[in-house]
Amino acid sequence: MPFIRKSVGIVILVMSMIGMACAEEAKLDDVTMAIPTFSLAFAHEYLNQDAGFYKKHGLNVKTVQLDGLTTINAVISGSIDFGQASGSSLTRAAAKGQKLLALALLNDHPSTQVVLRSELLDKAGFDPKAPLAQRALTLKGRTLGMAGVNSVLYTYVLLIAKRAGFGPDDMHLGVIPPPDMNAAFQRKQIDGFANAVPWTLMPVVSGDARIVSAGDDGDLPDLLPFGSSVVLTRPETCVKRRPVCAAIGKAFVEAAAFMHDRPDEAMAVLKKRFPTLDDKLFAASFQMARKTFPSPPTPSAKAFENADRYNVEAGLMKSEEMLASYKDLFTTEFLK
Repeated sequence: MPFIRKSVGIVILVMSMIGMACAEEAKLDDVTMAIPTFSLAFAHEYLNQDAGFYKKHGLNVKTVQLDGLTTINAVISGSIDFGQASGSSLTRAAAKGQKLLALALLNDHPSTQVVLRSELLDKAGFDPKAPLAQRALTLKGRTLGMAGVNSVLYTYVLLIAKRAGFGPDDMHLGVIPPPDMNAAFQRKQIDGFANAVPWTLMPVVSGDARIVSAGDDGDLPDLLPFGSSVVLTRPETCVKRRPVCAAIGKAFVEAAAFMHDRPDEAMAVLKKRFPTLDDKLFAASFQMARKTFPSPPTPSAKAFENADRYNVEAGLMKSEEMLASYKDLFTTEFLK
């Protein structure tokens, strides 16, 4: 009998432990998140998943890639809970009455880089130290690839072209999925492309291309700080699911701090997402991207005002469409 009682006690203990584990798992809130492309500009997301910051804060996040503006449109429609999109697309949406709320500012510089074939730049007598307007002139008449029309990459090209005195009709702009960009460049279907690291550095390291302009290296100082990419959701989401928004904010705060305070560990985690990249190329790309990641990732009215100016200067909005105030576009309460 004592043996039986002891066995029953063990079974009850084991079942209790299993029940506690299941209950703990059940506490995780199911959340959907969208990102517009695969690049180091979204390193925070990869770390939240792979370093466990989401689960640490009680979230079970399903992340999907929805190219270009599909991400922000999915958030607006309600088919996705949260998205990571450009501040410039957020302000354009607000101008049309589609109000969203930014919870974190992930990049405070434009993350776009524009590369062009080296042989074309050599013929043009390209000077990498020349003013931006002079460097951007080398894009005139060229065929360039980019992820999507009206995306932050597309807008960047339009803006630097305008500063050089020409417009979109003076270039051939083709939409190419980011994974196919380098392949199209190698086949000489395009002269260059606009993208983010590490993809832009691949032809640069090989010597086939050179950087014409790099927003993440401060090529648009008058538009800093810049709302390059933000975590956003519908305002009602943070009313109905306030603890979830708080958990999202905490996860992104930790991811940003991790990259700044423990960069080697962060790189080790992130490298698994880019297994085929050369280690030196990946390290250089990470350091370049990391410079644009504020810690903590606090949004500001100025960052969104500059994103709005970015739209206007590129010709995607009229100046009278700029918002009178940006304070309702973001909150900092979930970053505490």
